[in-house]
Amino acid sequence: MKILKGLFFLILGLVALFLVTGLFLPKTAHIERSMTTAASPETVFGLVDGFKRFNEWSPWAGLDPNTKYTYSGPETGVGARMEWTSANPDVGNGSQEVIDVEPGQRVTNKLDFGMDNPTTATISLVPEGTGTRVTWTLDTDFSGSLLGRYFGLALDRMVGPDYEQGLAQLKAVAESTAPVNAPPIAQ
Repeated sequence: MKILKGLFFLILGLVALFLVTGLFLPKTAHIERSMTTAASPETVFGLVDGFKRFNEWSPWAGLDPNTKYTYSGPETGVGARMEWTSANPDVGNGSQEVIDVEPGQRVTNKLDFGMDNPTTATISLVPEGTGTRVTWTLDTDFSGSLLGRYFGLALDRMVGPDYEQGLAQLKAVAESTAPVNAPPIAQ
């Protein structure tokens, strides 16, 4: 009986330690990756303002060719929306919607993965030389979830490599896309 009582208090102590530690963990998680492309901000903006070309550079598009996509709202700008469903757990189900746009400079999307954590992804564009510095961020609020705060500690390691791959693919697509507002070719 003493062993069971000791085991009970040990488990109770571990649970209390887990809960108390969780209270001191960061309430938010921030992921940020950047790259520079030779493409103009206008060209890159045309690829990220909406979802019509998202799967050309998305790091998740190739994970499940059977993913079902549904698009709604305007094609570009605030209100453009994409939903997806996949049996592949690496893709899962969710949606994203453009919630803020600064033309040529920034697009912010609200992400929904079926959890209660408010999550946004922002792609910012800054002219750099003749090209563009592209920064992709993810911000998640785990205020209401102690377990989420622990998850937030690993989020950068989980999503960061995907963002790096997506930015590399975005760079390749942007640099192979005809420049926006390009002068006509002389004949």
